[in-house]
Amino acid sequence: MSYDFDLFVIGGGSGGVATARRAAEYGAKVGIAEFDRLGGTCVNRGCIPKKLMVYASHFPNLFEDAQGFGWSPVSSTLDWPKLTKVVNQEVDRLNGVYQRLLDKSQVEIFRDYAKFIDPHTVEVGDRAITAEKILIAVGGIPVKPDIPGIEHAIVSDNMFHLKEQPQRIVILGGGYIGIEFACIMQGLGSEVTLLIRKDLILSGFDDDLRSTIQEAMQEHGIRIIKMTEPPVIEQTAEGLQVKVKGETEETVIADAVTLAATGRKPNLDKLGLEKAGVEIKDGAIAVDEYSQTSQEHIYSVGDCTNRMNLTPVAINEGRAFADTHFGGKSRKMSYENIPTAIFTTPEAATVGLTEAQAREQYGEAVKTYRARFRPTYHTLSGRDEKTMMKLVVDQNTDKVLGAHMVGEHAAEIIQGIAITLKMGATKKDFDATVGIHPSTAEEFVTMR
Repeated sequence: MSYDFDLFVIGGGSGGVATARRAAEYGAKVGIAEFDRLGGTCVNRGCIPKKLMVYASHFPNLFEDAQGFGWSPVSSTLDWPKLTKVVNQEVDRLNGVYQRLLDKSQVEIFRDYAKFIDPHTVEVGDRAITAEKILIAVGGIPVKPDIPGIEHAIVSDNMFHLKEQPQRIVILGGGYIGIEFACIMQGLGSEVTLLIRKDLILSGFDDDLRSTIQEAMQEHGIRIIKMTEPPVIEQTAEGLQVKVKGETEETVIADAVTLAATGRKPNLDKLGLEKAGVEIKDGAIAVDEYSQTSQEHIYSVGDCTNRMNLTPVAINEGRAFADTHFGGKSRKMSYENIPTAIFTTPEAATVGLTEAQAREQYGEAVKTYRARFRPTYHTLSGRDEKTMMKLVVDQNTDKVLGAHMVGEHAAEIIQGIAITLKMGATKKDFDATVGIHPSTAEEFVTMR
């Protein structure tokens, strides 16, 4: 049978674009459908604009820190409209980059929704398109909890388009999105209240990392309230009233906006997966180790599969698919020792097993090495900022199972540490490595 395309990709996010380009490089005829901006969540509503706002949020501390090094005081105020304008201009620029990359790879772009008509056919606008292989890379969407008054809340996607800076903001959710925005807004001068359901933020991360970040957030002035029941939001003349039940009952007032940061889910509505015979399991597209769905010619990568929802993971999954099916280089994605970062203040990053995960797998053989100290920079800045660094080791083999860090430049440092874990480094390998002095990173090779 003759098809319109060798590969048709549904979704122009990071995973979809990477897959389309790699397959086209191997000579495949590729089409891609995207009704919104190219680049997906990361470029348009996540990693990039958020990181730019993280940078902006650090300047007040830097201005203050400078005085400890002999600089005169700086008086400066934030121009919120300018910040959001330049952030969105950079997003626009990146959209153009993605467009040019696809054009250069001769990938045909369809600017509309795509949905299945049958296993080999998708409807894009008013056109029916057939493909030998189809890849679904539609990402995820924010989840709004079903609580009274949630219609008055916005999701994290909207933060980059607020016309005015909320001076008082309530954030729902202790996941990485919620706590990153809590730190951003506090750094930019807003009064921040974070509502969480558990004792500590960041479920699933190492407990030392979780507690260190939470303590620092509170020291910076972010108020954290543990809820025993879902909050109730009401619009009043004063602003948004958020009624919270924790150890006590209280009402928190927010200016014009309450940010709902309570997770994301696969964006599967209106895809017509039932017409393609694609299995959905636990709200996500079910795939095997090669990203194959229940249909042998249909594949899926990224957040819509809900395996590990990180942009570099979606890109690697997509490229592995393209290498296997169009490049003659069969390979599958490895999910072991994938590093990740949380861009809070202070920053955090991690790779490998948490201490709890390691003890569950290796029991009493697990030994941890931990350091907590004030970095040299802050001996003059005057701020009581602490850095935490931790290694989790299997004493039977001496293999390093996990590395965790809270402190400035944690992401940059853990990226390098991740290579060593991927290679199977031992604690002796760390010990035998000469540290760069004076640096924070040297602590990883001097811990005893």
